This record gives sequence, C-alpha cells and structure tokens, in this order.
Amino acid sequence: MLEGVFVPHVTPFDGDENINEPVLREIVHYFISSGLNGLVSLGSNGEFPYLSFEEKLRVVEIVREEAPSKIPVIAGATENSTREVLRLGKALLDLGVDVLLVGPPYYFKPSPDELFAHYSTLADELDGKILLYNVPKFAGLNIPIEVIERLAEEHSNIVGIKDSGSNMGRICELVRRLGDRFTILAGTADVMYPSWVLGAHGAVVAVANVAPELCAELWRAFKEENHEKARELQLRVNLVNEVVVKRYNQISAIKAAMEMRGLSVDRPRLPSLSLDEKALEDIREALRTAGVL
Repeated sequence: MLEGVFVPHVTPFDGDENINEPVLREIVHYFISSGLNGLVSLGSNGEFPYLSFEEKLRVVEIVREEAPSKIPVIAGATENSTREVLRLGKALLDLGVDVLLVGPPYYFKPSPDELFAHYSTLADELDGKILLYNVPKFAGLNIPIEVIERLAEEHSNIVGIKDSGSNMGRICELVRRLGDRFTILAGTADVMYPSWVLGAHGAVVAVANVAPELCAELWRAFKEENHEKARELQLRVNLVNEVVVKRYNQISAIKAAMEMRGLSVDRPRLPSLSLDEKALEDIREALRTAGVL
C-alpha cells in the first residue's frame, strides 16, 4: 500500500518552452532529499495536457533514471479516450513506473456507467497498478463513490485513489467503505492531516513542490503521534496552499514560488502567463510567513 507524501512535480522548461532536462534531474534529487516519500510525474502540476506523447515519455524516463528504485514513481496517464490511456499507460509501464495515476476523461463528461467501463477496460488491459484520480477542479466531475467501490471490488490492480475534491465528508466515506484495502491519498494540502487522522494513507499535493520539507515533516509528526506539532505544520502548509495553489493560476504560482526558492523551473507553457509583481510579492510574503523563504 502506498503511504506518505508524494510530490506531483512540475515539468521545468527552458526559455524556448522545451523540457529542461538538467533541471528536471536536479529537482528529482531535491524532492527526495527533502524527505518526501515518492514522485508523481505528469500530474496536473506537470502540465501534462501541454506535453506531447513523446515528451511525456521523456519526462518519466528521466525521473525513473534519477530516482532510486526504492522511491515509488507514479505517472499520470490521463487522456480523453480509453484507447489513448491504454497507449500511454503501456508505454509508461514499460519505462518502469510503479503505478499509473488516471483521471477521468475531461472533455465530454462520462456517465457513471461510462466511467466504470473506462476504468474496467484499463484494469483488464494494463499489466500494472492503477490509482484513480478524482479531480473535479479540472475534470468537472466527481467519480461516484459507488463506482470507486465497485472498481475496487472487481479489479485487484485498481489499488487506490488520489482525491482532490477537498471534501472531508467524501474522504471519510471512502475510508469507511474501502480504507482497510484501498490506498486513499488526499489530493489537496488543506485536508492532509485531518484526512490522515480519519484513516487516509498519505497525500499527493501541489504545495509539496514549494514546501517539500514542511510536507515531509508533517507526515513524520503524524506518524510519531506528535499531534501538536502536526497541527502547527498543517497551518503553515495551509498558508502556502491558500496563496500559491488557490489564489492565482496554480501552475504559474507554483513555478514562481519554486524560482524564489532557487529552483530554475522557469515559467509554464503558454497559454499560462507569468504573474505580475503584486502577485509575486503576495507569494513571497506567504513563503516568508510560513518559514520557507
């Protein structure tokens, strides 16, 4: 079972919007040395919709080369057709990823029956583990809990879910129904510690790009049952999350914050734009207050 805090890392670019391979290699080691438990490539923060098929494979190839074998590497395989998920998923598994993270199709909105058929087909045809990705912010829907429960019952290689809905009631119900046999990972930083207290197994959170040491320390405090320290760390993480992830264009703000911390990840690909100076100062102040700048 996956446990701990995983970073859905950015894809660094150079000034021509090409993948900056040396910086990508650098940040892999940076995140591991910060104490995080694993890496998630090609997630939302990796700008996967802006990457070509070949670029996606190259990102994962580099990450798998740099990450020690003991560090789990999860790779996003979210596409709009089942056929394309299969194509990408098979290629990613051939590169040695440990788990595929698969969100629902996000253009035409599938019905519950279509979602079940989509994920069932993937489970039947992919020779690897699958982590569901519930991300209503971007997909425009919640994967129904009944669909999740049925998938878990019928497919042993559907091993868990990253739930980015920020809904503690939903996470509580997932834990109640599936928590003893299904990995449940918080997908938003503001519910990390509360979800773990309820029985979730970890988190995949954007803010880990910006404050990886705080996220790793929060997980350790929880595991050591140091709840006073965990509470204090959760509040600091929340501040960064509120400003960097929620207030502005998430990708632009995360990359700007990482630049402030000395990581040369550059700006996102167009159409995302760099932030103005007022927003940048807002981010600097949040990082200073949280103690990471």
